[in-house]
Amino acid sequence: MLKIGNVPMNNNVVLAPMAGVCNPAFRLIAKEFGCGLVCAEMVSDKAILHGNTRTLEMLFVDEREKPLSLQIFGGDKESLVEAVKFVDQNTNADIIDINMGCPVPKVTKCDAGARWLLDPKKIYEMVSYAADAAKKPVTVKMRIGWDDEHIYAVENAQAVERAGGAAVSVHGRTREQLYTGKANWDILRDVKQAVNIPVIGNGDVFSPEDAKRLLEHTNCDGVMIGRGALGNPWMLYRTVHFLTTGELLPEPTPAEKIRIAVLHLDRLADLKGENVAVREMRKHLAWYLKGLPDSTVVKNSIMDLTSRSSVVSVLEDYVRTVDDLLQREAAEASESGEILVH
Repeated sequence: MLKIGNVPMNNNVVLAPMAGVCNPAFRLIAKEFGCGLVCAEMVSDKAILHGNTRTLEMLFVDEREKPLSLQIFGGDKESLVEAVKFVDQNTNADIIDINMGCPVPKVTKCDAGARWLLDPKKIYEMVSYAADAAKKPVTVKMRIGWDDEHIYAVENAQAVERAGGAAVSVHGRTREQLYTGKANWDILRDVKQAVNIPVIGNGDVFSPEDAKRLLEHTNCDGVMIGRGALGNPWMLYRTVHFLTTGELLPEPTPAEKIRIAVLHLDRLADLKGENVAVREMRKHLAWYLKGLPDSTVVKNSIMDLTSRSSVVSVLEDYVRTVDDLLQREAAEASESGEILVH
């Protein structure tokens, strides 16, 4: 079992804080699929302090999502600490996470996100002020380094621990890599060996078997799943089950994937209204449909739809078509004696 500060989880599978994805609609689905800890998408410290309406809405936590971690980013010590205090006192989040891994230029140019990775002393100072200012556990999400010439993962994690950080999550890539190349699990192992606080490993986990390999290779306390869960919350459930029992559950059927996609759409509509939800769900639906048979036409048609009813109608028609196709294939395989694998 994973425990961060005084916050216990039911298991050690963590949903990564993904911008534009981890709103309450998807987080609740992740929780219902068994995820031990869900993380909200990052919010700006200055936007919090300015009382930005949209930002404050992003701090909402549904009690059914808990335990939950809210993530803040910023490059200025004073504003970041004040934002930590606000989240600590005005939200029902369980954990406050500081983003020190976001690689996008609009964040790093403000000395935020992955820019922190170049200065362990600055990390120590920031985390110590934040940890002192909050009653909730303060954690850090970071990458292994800025580039291949500046990999300070061990030093940075040790700085987090000395400063009073309750845990550290580490993505096994540098800022320069973005999401290319391969995650370096050896450095995750080095970080785990260097600190006593919980370490959550992240990077290149796209199957339950990947999660097990990461944990065995690094000895990390938890595994964080990001892109592997996009349109695929079953990845979370199947990983929890596999790590717990050793049994690898089957992939969901097309009908089950579409059922959850519609649930996701409806929850997003409750959260943001139908028009916004339909637009935002386009990328999610492309992820839900990924890998399903004959889905290209459906993906393309959904991009032009503007109402919930029209989207659901197209998806339901697609499920009926696919079900018919799979039944015909199964019947043909049975007649020929073939073993059909989907």
